[in-house]
Amino acid sequence: MSLQAKIPKLKGNELLSMAFYIVSGVLMLAALPFANYAPHLGLLGIVSLITAYSLFAKRAWAPWLVVVLLIVNNVFSIYTLAAAGFSNLLVGLSMVGLLVLTWLVSIYLLLIKNRS
Repeated sequence: MSLQAKIPKLKGNELLSMAFYIVSGVLMLAALPFANYAPHLGLLGIVSLITAYSLFAKRAWAPWLVVVLLIVNNVFSIYTLAAAGFSNLLVGLSMVGLLVLTWLVSIYLLLIKNRS
């Protein structure tokens, strides 16, 4: 089945959740040079992109990756907020945004989508 045939079958919320994982993965990979090539940032970006693919392809292991990213993104965001605080406003706000969006997307994918 081609890509154009699969996209109309997806709902708006599913596309938004995939877009969240794609955008967060690309942003983390793009931030690598600015963070002195921190390996955890690259790993988070790659796992986010793999999660977006698994959601798109409706793989059975997609919920497991969502749970892993929920835990890891929470730890990453909270640790960064505790270490840097809001001394850098852009980093602080982006970590709060990542934390909130990770929770919203995870709740939708793990609880609401499975009910319907």
